[in-house]
Amino acid sequence: MCTYETATLAISGAGKGREGWFPLTDATVYFDHPVSAPQAHTLNIDFRNPQRGAAARVAVELDPAAARRLAESILAMLDAAPPGLIEESLA
Repeated sequence: MCTYETATLAISGAGKGREGWFPLTDATVYFDHPVSAPQAHTLNIDFRNPQRGAAARVAVELDPAAARRLAESILAMLDAAPPGLIEESLA
C-alpha cells in the first residue's frame, strides 16, 4: 500500500552525478516501492536540480531502519558541530 505522501523542500548543496558535481536545489522525500532496493517499501530521497534536466538527480532508497539511523546521525552531527560553525556555513 502506498501513502502517496511526499515532502518537497528547497535545499542548498551539491550532488555528484554521471557528469560530475552539480548544485542541488530541491529534495523530495517519500515512502514508496523502490526501483532497485530489495525491500518492499523504502524511504526514497531524490536530491535534484530541475533546471539542469533529468540527469541532475541523485536518488537514494533506504530501508526504514537505515533511514531512521541516518536521520538520527544527521541530527547528532549537527548538534555536535562546534559553536558558530553552522552559522558560519549559512552566511
